[in-house]
Amino acid sequence: MVMDNMLKSTIGVSNTEDLVIEALRDLVKDEIKKYVRQKIDENPEIKREMKEAVSDFLDAKMRETYAVIKLGKCVAELGIQIVPAEMREKLGKDVATLIEKEMSQVFEKM
Repeated sequence: MVMDNMLKSTIGVSNTEDLVIEALRDLVKDEIKKYVRQKIDENPEIKREMKEAVSDFLDAKMRETYAVIKLGKCVAELGIQIVPAEMREKLGKDVATLIEKEMSQVFEKM
């Protein structure tokens, strides 16, 4: 029992079966990836088209992210305009502090 608790806390899994199943899943996924890569490499047209599609997908995701950020900026500006003048300066400082904190957390994760 003590050994089991030590393994659980050290490895971070509930039991050995989970660890074996996870390892087998990873092996199966690796084999599937090899098979798919082989098929892609055998067909240069599909390989080229997939690269183009991935590029288009990433471009679209970046544009989506930019649009969401832009909308957030508009909402923040509108919110500041709605606030009474005597509260705007404090709100501006609070928003700047919040953004600085959030950006610091993003950069720490990178």
